[in-house]
Amino acid sequence: MSAFLLSTGLIFVAELGDKSQLVALWFATRYRWWVVLSGVTAATLVVHLGSVAIGRVIDQVLPGELLRVLVGLSFFGFAWWSLRGDSLDDDDTSERRVPWLGSFGVVAIAFFISELGDKTQLATVSIAGREPSFVPVWLGSTFGMVLADAVAVVVGIVAGKRLPLRLIGQIAAGLFVVFGALTIVSAFVDLGI
Repeated sequence: MSAFLLSTGLIFVAELGDKSQLVALWFATRYRWWVVLSGVTAATLVVHLGSVAIGRVIDQVLPGELLRVLVGLSFFGFAWWSLRGDSLDDDDTSERRVPWLGSFGVVAIAFFISELGDKTQLATVSIAGREPSFVPVWLGSTFGMVLADAVAVVVGIVAGKRLPLRLIGQIAAGLFVVFGALTIVSAFVDLGI
């Protein structure tokens, strides 16, 4: 599977029901859809560029098989995180009265902050450490994030209600467990165990 498609798929699944997706949904009820998606895209390009760079550095330091085991274990952590869920408080995304930022700036900065240390950022770090191609992982993870947040924007516009987060979290957790197990098995197969 290409690095772009792998990154797109995994990050799309990781973002479903995530706090930053809820941030996009919340903004979609207040701003125009194209402003929200533009802000999400700009913030994600920056955050995931840094995430891929971190993943590449880790890849240079650790042996490939050990890195794949760690990536597989991290996917189990993401599965737990998906089941646990995220919460969104009004304080997390409260709009500051900063006229020079405008709605695009408010969305981009709030989304950037909501992504720092988030499971999708950590998943991007993990994928980048596993995949040899830098740019496809960066662009694929960004595309997967924007696709998932576009779903939230549509829901925010049409219904103004939350997605069934529990079910989505369970599906995402199941997929993370599968990807984690496959990644660990592939590392042991390469070791001849």
